[in-house]
Amino acid sequence: MIRKLTDIDDPACQRLLAEKPAENLFIIGDIENFGYDQDFQKLWGEFNDQQELHAILLKYHNNYITYASQPFNAKGFAEVVNKDPEFMQLSGLQSVTEQILPYIEHTPKKTRSLFYAKCDHKEKLELNLNTSNVQLAAVEDVPRIIELQDQIPEFEQDNSRESSMIKGIEGRSSRIYYIEESEQMISSASTTAENTMSAMVVGVCTHPDFKRRGYASACMKKLCEDLLDEGKMLCLFYDNPEAGSIYKRLGFEDIGKWMMHIFEPVEQPASL
Repeated sequence: MIRKLTDIDDPACQRLLAEKPAENLFIIGDIENFGYDQDFQKLWGEFNDQQELHAILLKYHNNYITYASQPFNAKGFAEVVNKDPEFMQLSGLQSVTEQILPYIEHTPKKTRSLFYAKCDHKEKLELNLNTSNVQLAAVEDVPRIIELQDQIPEFEQDNSRESSMIKGIEGRSSRIYYIEESEQMISSASTTAENTMSAMVVGVCTHPDFKRRGYASACMKKLCEDLLDEGKMLCLFYDNPEAGSIYKRLGFEDIGKWMMHIFEPVEQPASL
């Protein structure tokens, strides 16, 4: 049986999502931040014959994310999506989204696929790195972090980055670790979407003049140690095999492919 979820279902949701905190980072964070009934956020769940929740479908604006711990009614979830005129994106682990896609009636536009990796134990942090020079950034450090990222061609030049970083630090949904020399930021690694169980690693970078000296790995190791000590599981996306090999040396392991399927918006009938 599929039905809408409410605050009453929160204990069952938390039990299910806690089975895989890394895989469910976005769903956990969205529930903690916005609950079960907003104009832009809704949740549905599938229950088995014993009334146990085993699959979740979350709508956040025009994006749907789903998770299932066992075989689920993929056609039923697709029917929920197909009825939504705002729908434009389906995201999640490939093993789950590939079951729903055949039933989606919207026109596909493009798909992006990324490796999804997690680190869940300090014992997996194998690199013997000195992290004594790694510092935790405060709000006043953000402009220098932006200056560093501006030196990295792969980073998007987004005018909202600074305000987003400040908001994340102040709201404790993100943190930034860095190394500096002569008051110049030379390497950093950040988290985003932190919740009570997990966090996403982003913004790993080193100034081009200081590459291949282990600085980014040191920032990553310190970040991972601190969050794992807090009981939070780390996860990250990557599409570069070279970056993937570095993350694996730091104790991350692949948990699947994260898919982002983009669809054309549904054309609404013209008003008479």
